[in-house]
Order: sequence, then structure tokens, then C-alpha cells
Amino acid sequence: MAAKTNTAKKTDSSKKTLVIVESPSKAKTINKYLGSHYFVTASMGHIIDLPKSRLAVDVDNDFKPEYITVRGKGDILNGLKKLAAKSDKILLASDNDREGEAIAYHIGEAIRKKYPDIPMERIVFNEITKNAILDAIQNPRQLEAGKIDAQKTRRILDRLVGYKISPILWAKVKGGLSAGRVQSVALKAICDREDEVEAFVPEEYWTLEAQFSKDRKTFTAELSKIAGSKPEFKNKQQIDDFINSLDKDAFIVSDLSSTVKSVKPIAPFTTSKMQQAAANRFGFTSKKTMSIAQQLYEGIDIGRDRVGFITYMRTDSTRVSAQAIAEVREYIGKHYADALPEKPNYFSKSENAQDAHEAIRPTSVLRTPDEVKKYLTPEQFKLYSMIWERFVSSQMSPAEHETVTAIITNGDAQFRISKSTIKKQGYNAVLDVLKSKENDKSVMPHFEKGEQLKFKDFVPAQHFTQPPPRYTDATIIKFLEENNIGRPSTYAPTISTLLDRYYAVRKAKQIMPTVLGTLVNKIICQSFPEIVNIDFTSDMENRLDKIENGQDSYNALLHEFWPPFISKVNTVMDTLADQKISLDEPTDQICEKCGRPMVKKLGKYGFFYACSGFPECRNAQAIPLGDCPREGCTGKIVPKKKSGRGKEFYGCTHYPECDFISWDKPTEFKCPKCGKYLIEKTDKIHGTYKLCVDPNCGYKQLEEH
Repeated sequence: MAAKTNTAKKTDSSKKTLVIVESPSKAKTINKYLGSHYFVTASMGHIIDLPKSRLAVDVDNDFKPEYITVRGKGDILNGLKKLAAKSDKILLASDNDREGEAIAYHIGEAIRKKYPDIPMERIVFNEITKNAILDAIQNPRQLEAGKIDAQKTRRILDRLVGYKISPILWAKVKGGLSAGRVQSVALKAICDREDEVEAFVPEEYWTLEAQFSKDRKTFTAELSKIAGSKPEFKNKQQIDDFINSLDKDAFIVSDLSSTVKSVKPIAPFTTSKMQQAAANRFGFTSKKTMSIAQQLYEGIDIGRDRVGFITYMRTDSTRVSAQAIAEVREYIGKHYADALPEKPNYFSKSENAQDAHEAIRPTSVLRTPDEVKKYLTPEQFKLYSMIWERFVSSQMSPAEHETVTAIITNGDAQFRISKSTIKKQGYNAVLDVLKSKENDKSVMPHFEKGEQLKFKDFVPAQHFTQPPPRYTDATIIKFLEENNIGRPSTYAPTISTLLDRYYAVRKAKQIMPTVLGTLVNKIICQSFPEIVNIDFTSDMENRLDKIENGQDSYNALLHEFWPPFISKVNTVMDTLADQKISLDEPTDQICEKCGRPMVKKLGKYGFFYACSGFPECRNAQAIPLGDCPREGCTGKIVPKKKSGRGKEFYGCTHYPECDFISWDKPTEFKCPKCGKYLIEKTDKIHGTYKLCVDPNCGYKQLEEH
């Protein structure tokens, strides 16, 4: 779209237009694009919201919410009003989604009460670039009532669920717990997967490869069929019997085939796909990914200029503007002419997508990762490179892979060997960060059909079936997206809430439920099965979409939901047995202060030892994780915290006499060589493995896959 550089004429040269955005960094970027006739300031998110101290929803009066100025935001609101008094127009420029629309509405209403005559308009943009901002100013709109109602409904619904179920957890389990509409579904999925892992019984099976030699090279073929069926060997005896049945001089190349497969490029990123890719490629948590994306969206200084590097990062759409497609096709034509398709590539819309924003893409494809690397932090560079590559590759031609396969027959047994090569680079030409990690290094000589091969050896291998994998950030987000649970803006906060509440922990990138999370999930599943029902939660999301589109009303949804829900809340509060004692575990430890037994209790950050004489005796201790590895020391290793918000480390209880410290958390496993505890490590070569805490021992235990 063409930039409109002329701005509206001022009726009063002493007054300016006030532009209100959400964050200071966004304000800083936009301020550079506008002239001296504009104030650009930040609201710091929501200024008006429901109070935290009470329900604040009048369930007897059509669910009317009681909004207040958020604690600590009064000065910000007063500052906005003072700037409004100096302005002849106000532009509400918060994010173009439900939350942003609600922020704009509440700010506008608060200012309008004091200054009802100041003109006020809403502007939206998908990227923070000069052209986009100037175009938005020239094309303002009014606030959208549907988005405001949908946000209000979601806020009230979550408030009713959280503030009515949470007191049950406080009364029956422990204080400080919470329940949520979306987080409860995610917690159930994590707990269900853990149940599957714990119930899993591994089964033994064997595979067989045969080694051959030709042209002074050794190659390997895998047993693929026996009498036309997939081979199944459950123990070594079965595979030994099969090997003995084969004639080692009767391996014949019975079939040769070649297939060419065209692989289409993938759509540009949506929020969930970006979070999944960043987790898989870089090990980023969803929270970290969104934080970095926010920085790239709001603006980066590049010399004297400041510009937003990517479009809005909360989206479920793969749609791309015509202008962006024209720019990227011109770039591809110049740098990768062989991979430019005749027509632009378009991608189908997801069934549940709101399609309010474009896909996540660079604001200008001309800002290549290599050219802007010097302006970015290493983490910003990684994420930007990934976004840039995915967008550019999405508008390139397919890649072509040729796979040559040979079938080697011995009686009714078939061994298979294949090798793939890229015949046409296509979209792969632009990939670096996103290039496939697979690299076919297999040796495959040239064969003639009917030739007899020189056999060298059999390579049988024992395996055990593996349990289903625990969820990671990437896979739990995939689960939420596929089941229409939550929206792009809620994926990362949902995971953070589960971790912050100690309902789940992240261990070697896997998300596992805690004892507390398992108990809370059990209570909610038994007492409020509809809250954790996937269809119920998905239907709620669809209803919110309909409210936004004017096809449903918040009154109808809440009037349907409330009566059966509050009836169930009252019943559960009266009938649910007290669960607090189930979290306390007697121990043999004796309190050194009063002599009474210590109890293992669950706190905000995990289990600890506390005196059973509480509150008379308030002695509490960290639970030892292992014996101190220092020679001659009888101390225990316990978790410690650095001052402030520092990272947790592990040290000896005999400090300062023993100054042993480690950043690596002890596991419950002992080293088979020296008897000291093993720590858990992760690296790119070995993945996750266990290592002896004593570097002089050097014992390493790799994970089986």
C-alpha cells in the first residue's frame, strides 16, 4: 500500500494528536515515524480490569462486571488524561485483537468521562513500519463492539470458573492454588500422558540388517518383509532361528525402482507453529519465544532508524498481504530465479482460525538475517532468521527428491536399501536455520537386477517398545491448537501458569505433573468433568468467536453456563473430603530445635521438611537431594537460591566448612562405578543423559531411544 505522508491539518497549532499504544518500546518506535504534532505514549496494557480481591461480577444482575482502575495504574491513567487535555484528537492504537480492543475501549471511556468533546478514533496495524503507521492514521475506524463483548465474556467466564473452584482447592487442599478454564484442560492432558507413561510395559523386539560388500564398499540392507508380511521377532531365539534358515550365498537383487517426490513448501508461521518450531530448533520455551517475538514486533534500533522487524506475533492465520507477496516474489526472482513459481502460493485456512491478522512474516524481506545480524541479540537473530526463512520459502517452488530402492531377496525374505538425493532444490535453497536435520549418508552402490550379492554378516539388534513421549512446550501447544483450546495469545501463559503454580515441572524439556498437580487434576476431573471436557472448552471458544462476529451474546452464554455450574460448586464444597493430610508425609527426621518429628510438606516450590510442632516450632529445612561428593564430608546436598531472582544452585549443608556447590541438580540414581550421585545433562550430541557428579570418575549413562 502506498504511504500517505501528509498528515491531517491542525485546527489549533498549539495542540497535538495523542496516540495511545500498549508498550513503551512500541511507543518509542512509532514516535520516530510521526512528526512534532503527535504525542505517542503507552498504557502498559490493561488499565481498567476486574479487581483481584473479589468476584466483581454481579451474577444476579445480568453478570454485570465491576471494573476498577488496576492497582498501581492510577498514575498512568491520570497521565493519559493530562495529555488528553492538551490534545485535539485521540487515536487508540492498542493491539488489533480482543484484548487490545478492550484496552482501547476502557481507556477511551475513562478519558471520555472527563473530556467528552475530544474526538476519539481507533487505529490498527499489523506491523510497526512507517508506511503501516501513516496508513493506519489516514484510515481510522470506530471500536468494534463484538470484540469488546467477546473479551468481556471470556474475562467473566474465566473469573467465574477461577474464583468459584479455587476456594474449594484452598479449603480442601492448600492455600494459594487456582483453577482455570484452559489451564485445567492442559493439566489433564499432561496428567493423562503421565498415567500412560507409568502404566506402560515395555515389550522386547528385534530387527535384522544384513551387510554386503561390493566395489570394495560395505553397505547394509534392512529386513523389510517375510512372505509378504512385516517381520516380527520377540526374542533372540526367534531371530537366531530365522538367520539359520537363510542361505548366505543366495542374496539376489530382485527389484530396482526409482521414484521422484515433489515436496511443497510450508505456510508462513502462525503463533503456535512458531512456538513449536522455536522449541524444537532452539529449545526455547513458549514464554521465551513470545517475549523475543514481541521485541522484534515492537521495534529494533538499526543505526539512526528504529523499525519493527516482524508483523503481529499473535495470529492463527497463514494469510499474507498482496504487497508482501509482491515484494518476496521480486526478491526470489532476483536471488533464486529457478525457484520462483509462475503464480503466488496460497495456503488453506484452518477450520478454527479467526484470520484477524496476517501470518507472522518479516515487515520487509529485504532485511535479510545476515544484513541485520549486527543489530540483534543472538536469540533475536535465531528467531528472526527462522521467521524470515519460513516466509521466503513459502513463496518458492517445490523441492524434488529422488529415491532409489533396491529389494534384495533370499527365499521368501526381502531386505530393502534405499537412498534419497535432491534433484531440485526448490524452496530448500533459502533454508539454513530451518533446513532438515536429516542427512542421508547411507552407502548404496549401483545394482543390476538379478545380480548375486556378496554377503558379509548379519546385524541383529534388540529393542524395547517406548512409552508415549511426555509433553514438551511444542507438543502441548500442538495439542491445544488441534483441539481448539484457547487462542494464540493464551498458549504461552497457560504453560507458565501450570509451572508457576507448581502443578507441573519442566525436566529435560519435558513437562511432568507434580504430586500437587495430579491431586488438583483428580479433584477437578471428578468434581467438574465438564470444565476439563475438550468438546465443552472448544465449544466455548467457538461461542466467543460467534459473540465477536455478532452471532451470539454474552448474556446467553453466561446464563446457560452459570446455574448448573454454581450448583455443582456448592455441592462439591459440602461433600468433598479434606485432602490436606494426603500431602503431608511422616519422616524419621527429628527436629533439632524441639525434638519432635519432621513432616514432609508441599510448599509453593516443592516439598520440604517442616516441624510437626508448627506453629509453636517453625523449623523448616530443604530436603536433601544426595550425599555430598567431597571426600570425607558427611553433609547433604540441598537446593539453594542466589540473592534476588538468581538461578537455583546446589550446595552442602556443612557450608561454610564445606564449600561444594554445583549448578547441576542431583538425580535419585547412584553412580555404579563410585557410588556418588548422578546429575542430568543435555547437549546436542548425546541429548539427555546422566553423568557422575565426580569429574574424576567420568561415568556417563546415555538415554535409550
